[in-house]
Amino acid sequence: MFETLSRGFRAARNKLQGKVELTEDVIEDAIRDIRVSLIEADVQLAVTKRFLERVKTKAVGEIVKVSAEVRGKKVTLSPTDHFIKICQDELTAIMGPVDTSLARAPRGTPTGVMLVGLQGSGKTTTAAKLARHLSKQGWRPMLAAADVYRPAAIEQLKVLGEQLEMPVYAEDTESNPVEICFRAMSEARRLRRDLVVFDTAGRLAIDEPLMKELENVKARVKPKNVFLVVDAMAGQDAVNTAKAFHERLDLSGVILTKLDGDARGGAALAIKEVTGAPIKFLGVGETIDKLEEFRPDGLASRILGFGDVVGLMKDIGDVIEDEEKAEKDAARMLRGHFTFVDFLEQIRTLQKMGSLQEIFDKMPFFPEGLPAGIKLDDRELIKIESMIRSMTKVERTRPDVFDREPTRVDRVARGSGRKSEEVKELLQKFSWMRDLMGNIGQQAGLLGKIPGMKQLAMARKMREMVKMQGAGLGPGNPLSGLADSMLEAAVASQPGGFGGGSRTPARFKSASVQAKRREKRKQQRKARKKGRRR
Repeated sequence: MFETLSRGFRAARNKLQGKVELTEDVIEDAIRDIRVSLIEADVQLAVTKRFLERVKTKAVGEIVKVSAEVRGKKVTLSPTDHFIKICQDELTAIMGPVDTSLARAPRGTPTGVMLVGLQGSGKTTTAAKLARHLSKQGWRPMLAAADVYRPAAIEQLKVLGEQLEMPVYAEDTESNPVEICFRAMSEARRLRRDLVVFDTAGRLAIDEPLMKELENVKARVKPKNVFLVVDAMAGQDAVNTAKAFHERLDLSGVILTKLDGDARGGAALAIKEVTGAPIKFLGVGETIDKLEEFRPDGLASRILGFGDVVGLMKDIGDVIEDEEKAEKDAARMLRGHFTFVDFLEQIRTLQKMGSLQEIFDKMPFFPEGLPAGIKLDDRELIKIESMIRSMTKVERTRPDVFDREPTRVDRVARGSGRKSEEVKELLQKFSWMRDLMGNIGQQAGLLGKIPGMKQLAMARKMREMVKMQGAGLGPGNPLSGLADSMLEAAVASQPGGFGGGSRTPARFKSASVQAKRREKRKQQRKARKKGRRR
């Protein structure tokens, strides 16, 4: 979702490669690409100018230390490292600091959270997401339907409340929204709920009647928190909307929604700078579990192409219910004991974490983005799951049976609605992944719980090894070619090629082909022995 922003910072980083001094000309050339990407991402021009001025002021004439001590280890630094560090600090500062905790009401009074915003921004869904998120932190929320102008919104909130097993206070569409909110607070006291999330009305555009109604609701129920729900895809309009609401309602914070779509990310950089109201949460999907706390440092790291390992580990922790079992499974798989049952569990874990693109955005493996032509298609995981579910228990736990009985491949293909070639490709990549897991052990660290991460870690280490060999390793160098081949193999080894239709390199033969060769050699040895006896 931040590809437009990341592109400019990657270009600036590339232009600084090999520079030994951060002169004004060098800096100006680098920030030109950043300026273009910020404007393309719909960041306000005034915000862009102020940001780049601060970066330039700090970078020009910077005395670059060629080495530093990091946790007792000596690391080599470059002007590029210093420039990127300045950019990261400024990006973090422009979006933060952020405190995602709620302001609490006095003891005995439910804490009110009032959601406001325009129609279509996703207030109703966000109300349920926020209630679910806060319930996991120990709150006992109740939802209140105050959008009487849209009966469908009331029904939607009731359905979401049933899914969450939370009470929803609602009245008929003839009732006064202000009184509905007031009576919802009384109902929360009766039910001993300590939090009420108000889903208020919206309009297609800001108008005086809407703002007056929201002001009356705020004056009547005195919510401790007023959050604006704004569509991130609106770009600069999102910032203007936030500014108008903040002037009238004194917002506690902002919730950006639809960041899983084609949002260019400009609103995330500009809202805090323009309005002073911090972004509190991000909506990153349509389902009610797709709400995450906003972390400026993590987002800045992702924009710069360094991923967000902290956020990724949090996502993994949220979906792994039994940590002890996960650790035992990881240790077993690292010894090469990897079955289709394990593979299926890993796929389901990935699906719970969100889209593949979102997961890869948080990974630090590819600072320049994924290789060109690689597309992450979540449907490939569904295809793989259908093929594994069509296998028998024996086939899942002992995949070698496919070598002895090739007809099983056709049966699995028919059962999953796929082609036999797709099942064979799955078996081929599974065999290579199992062997590789046993070989590289714990190189991928905590990310080893995700299928395919060990291949990517190995490819990354190979790239680093090539880089450490010294300058002058161009495209014609055999070591560079080997690194590129490793990276290509790592990407190709992902389930289904991650939607790219990529093929596993010919040197990685399937288990069935290897079995046939072993059988052929066995027959040749028998023939030779028989000849000697004669």
